[in-house]
Amino acid sequence: MPSTHNKDDKPWDTEDVDKWKIDTFTPTDNVAGAFAEESSFAVLFPKYREVYLKQAWPLITRALDKNHIACTLDLIDGCMTVKTTRKTYDPAAILNARDVIKLLSRSVPAPQAVKILEDGVAADVIKIRNLVRNKERFVKRRQRILGPNGSTLKALELLTQCYILVQGNTVSAMGSYKGLKEVRRIVEDCMANIHPIYHIKELMIKRELMKDPELANENWERFLPHFKKRTLSKRRKPLKVTDKSKKTYTPFPPPQEKSKVDLLIESGEYFLGKQAKERATKERREEKQRTKQVEKKLQREKDFVAPQEDLPTTNEKKRRRKRDDDVKIEAKKTRRESKEL
Repeated sequence: MPSTHNKDDKPWDTEDVDKWKIDTFTPTDNVAGAFAEESSFAVLFPKYREVYLKQAWPLITRALDKNHIACTLDLIDGCMTVKTTRKTYDPAAILNARDVIKLLSRSVPAPQAVKILEDGVAADVIKIRNLVRNKERFVKRRQRILGPNGSTLKALELLTQCYILVQGNTVSAMGSYKGLKEVRRIVEDCMANIHPIYHIKELMIKRELMKDPELANENWERFLPHFKKRTLSKRRKPLKVTDKSKKTYTPFPPPQEKSKVDLLIESGEYFLGKQAKERATKERREEKQRTKQVEKKLQREKDFVAPQEDLPTTNEKKRRRKRDDDVKIEAKKTRRESKEL
């Protein structure tokens, strides 16, 4: 790899040389030979992943065998283990294998998790549960990362060039180191109540600015949006609104309010003994209870009060009497007629 730590121009450093390119590690690069010690990593997985891992384990074994890494799946203890072998030549291969089983335990599909073995692809598992204390608030903010029908998550994947999976209390991400840094910043800000849409707008502007070669060595701060945090005033309105109308000016201050001691002196309770005070408070309490009992009794008796009826007037009384007399006369006539027959 060309020199990067010295600013002096070297005859072999030309413009067509990519100084940041990482060459693939081959067996010839491992001059020391086989490893002296065996390295291994073990990761536990949840019960619901057992069936899927059992089906996908042959694919994972084949992918790790290419890098000469041995792997075992223990379904009894719910554990995945990776370890180096005598044929392993790449020291970073065991670290990539560790990331593979870590991603598999966090519900990342096996074909996607295996891509971590490639050069230039890294992984990051962000723990988000301890960032928000309230459970309901945590669920709402986690949903913001996904967005409606997963649209926000898809936009973040396109802009950061990373694979993102939200599962339970973690967010798993795969991609370049630069993209993973952006993903972590967006996720942590989302948990701190900053919506991901602001970061999406910023990333879209940066994407357009990258296309312009003239702005390559300039500061992009003037092009990026600056969103002000709007916090509503938490000052509560007073319960009793005082009259603010114009009053006549008086040079004297308002009279001082009487303290509790002054009020007790006026009522005479201040000079009473301990037993007398207790007796007075007991009498006041009993008086309050009696008044409350009377009020409740009246409230209960309201349902049993008979409604007032409209009493008939004198004219209506006369009509009723006349009608009754006519009925009696008619009844007497019918009796006489029946006797004569």
